[in-house]
Amino acid sequence: MSSSPVDATTTSAWADLTKHSEALQPDLRGWFATDPGRASRFSFEAADLYVDLSKNLLTDEVLTSLLELAEEVGVTQRRDAMLAGDHINVTEDRAVLHTALRRPAGQPLTVDGQDIDHDVQAELAKMYAFAEKVRSGEWTGVTGLPVRTIVNIGIGGSDLGPVMAYEALEPYVAEGLRARFVSNIDPTDVAQKTADLDPTTTLFIVASKTFGTLETLTNARLAREWLLRSLVAAGAIEDTEEGRRDAVAKHFVAVSTALDKVAAFGIDPANAFGFWDWVGGRYSMDSAIGTSLAITIGPDKFAELLAGFRAMDEHFATAPLAQNVPVLMGLLNVWYVNFRGAHTHAVLPYAQQLHRFAAYLQQLTMESNGKSVRWDGSPVTSDTGEVFWGEPGTNGQHAFYQLIHQGTRLIPADFIAVAQPAYPLVDTEGDGGAVAAGADVHGLFLANFFAQTKALAFGKTADEVRAEGTAEALVSARVFSGNRPTTSILAPALTPSVLGQLVALYEHITFVQGVVWGIDSFDQWGVELGKKLALEVAPAVAGDESALAAQDASTAALITKYRELRG
Repeated sequence: MSSSPVDATTTSAWADLTKHSEALQPDLRGWFATDPGRASRFSFEAADLYVDLSKNLLTDEVLTSLLELAEEVGVTQRRDAMLAGDHINVTEDRAVLHTALRRPAGQPLTVDGQDIDHDVQAELAKMYAFAEKVRSGEWTGVTGLPVRTIVNIGIGGSDLGPVMAYEALEPYVAEGLRARFVSNIDPTDVAQKTADLDPTTTLFIVASKTFGTLETLTNARLAREWLLRSLVAAGAIEDTEEGRRDAVAKHFVAVSTALDKVAAFGIDPANAFGFWDWVGGRYSMDSAIGTSLAITIGPDKFAELLAGFRAMDEHFATAPLAQNVPVLMGLLNVWYVNFRGAHTHAVLPYAQQLHRFAAYLQQLTMESNGKSVRWDGSPVTSDTGEVFWGEPGTNGQHAFYQLIHQGTRLIPADFIAVAQPAYPLVDTEGDGGAVAAGADVHGLFLANFFAQTKALAFGKTADEVRAEGTAEALVSARVFSGNRPTTSILAPALTPSVLGQLVALYEHITFVQGVVWGIDSFDQWGVELGKKLALEVAPAVAGDESALAAQDASTAALITKYRELRG
């Protein structure tokens, strides 16, 4: 593979797409009216997901050129290089092997002298064994009581994935177990998450690969102080060095490879679970970072989650590009960003359990593709990335959908729904009108899912508004232009497997976009500068006058004002 990326803007496909965009007059009403096969032709299946792309601003000619673009920039070659363990994370000289975390056992893969299969399976077995100890009550706190609450302490990839998955898979959580997640260094976070906990039945998981992340280690120390103070106050331990040491060893475990730092904190290194440099944080929820999830939903369900990831990986690795859903969705995102002027992308799950999914995708997509240089260090030649955001339906309908329907911005949106709800409830009374007594509430919910994509695609004309008897002066305010692009993703149910498929789908979408833009989607240098400067600013905040004098005028004034307000 070439050490330099192909400049997508120099390809013949890019030139064709430019022409297509200039000539395109979106007309989803007309396209569906004259093309009865459109819905079926632009709908696809990937593992358990049914994906309808037909309401996108897509023609056969545009699709052909997008697929040609994928060929010209080498999407398949770079995909295969990633799966083989080549060092495609060039700025850190690392392989990118999050897909190896969910490979079936017994498939040999050696990268840089490491037996990947052996190491991954060994760590999984260790994590599963620990999870079973906690779930069975064999692992107890310092007083001999079983664990009832898991508190995961992490940030970024060590938090967003586990908390999203825990919320999504809440119906599978074992009775008597629960999890909480602490990430923000704002002391409110750890204070609120521990306020009502019983320290004798609480287990903390400190998730930091290097065991040096400022936020995570600060929160871990606060949690340790809370635990020891509470246990002493309850008379559960003696306020001695031995008592404190035994309590930390029984109530803290780690996800880290820095075993010396783990031991210095008071955690037995035998209770540390590791992962590897070839797993980026935002791609790590299916590694030992998912220990909290393995405990709460159990090893069997965690294995089903991995199987879902693997099913989408296999689709991405083997399906022809023209039927490859992650490739098609990634190319559509490029189409909207680079040719249709889109700046943001909405993800709208019609499943309350996925209420943290958009937040998870923000790190996955924006940390991966928020880059202005290509993987060889040269400047990018086009816009890259987009702002991902969203909330569950129908909440979003009563908040920001107005902008999507009638605003001046083009906002592509992914709608996600499941056919079988976790909680199938019936409205026994109804409202005497639109909602009949005995109505299936999930069906009513999904009526909104179907209606919103229909409304966004086809809109409402002035004549249709007039036909409703609207006064002429009010007609224009009630017209919907339509031609607002959406993708619909429908799954049977939100099982662990389906969640894995959804996450892997967006991982690979992100990858495809990165290849087209020629960027390294697997580093994150943009988060480093602010972290470094925070360490330099901290002494000034604490009262060091020389450190304060070293700040710029604005920062110095803000710190001074803060110190005044703190008194």
